[in-house]
Amino acid sequence: MATLKLEIVTPEALIFEGEVDNVLLPGAEGEMQVLPQHEILITELTAGELRIDQKGQIQVMAIGEGFAEITGTSVSVLTDGAIHEKDIDEKVAEAAVKRAEYLLKSSTLEGEELEATQAALARSLAQINVKRRRRSS
Repeated sequence: MATLKLEIVTPEALIFEGEVDNVLLPGAEGEMQVLPQHEILITELTAGELRIDQKGQIQVMAIGEGFAEITGTSVSVLTDGAIHEKDIDEKVAEAAVKRAEYLLKSSTLEGEELEATQAALARSLAQINVKRRRRSS
């Protein structure tokens, strides 16, 4: 069976690298499943759940905003944050949401500070959603 080479990269580290059967991405226009021999594409990603199918084993991550470059044989995900579901601390994510919401409501953030706070809020909400969805499955 054909596979895809998947790389997930953040500014801090290479989070994942390996051969996978398929990957489900949180695209800007909805979830997108990528299989081997997919058309060449560069697409925007939103903060959300990324699922990796590797030999029948499903791995789940929460990722931040970013981009994916897709070819027929590989997927490269460049994102501002990625964390495995098992490593998500829901209380830490909830505190980050409260901090970001407070800053957005009570401050006059502009430019890069505003964008960074909005991105942090989106990443934290994605982590909470992934953790809660996995816990209820």
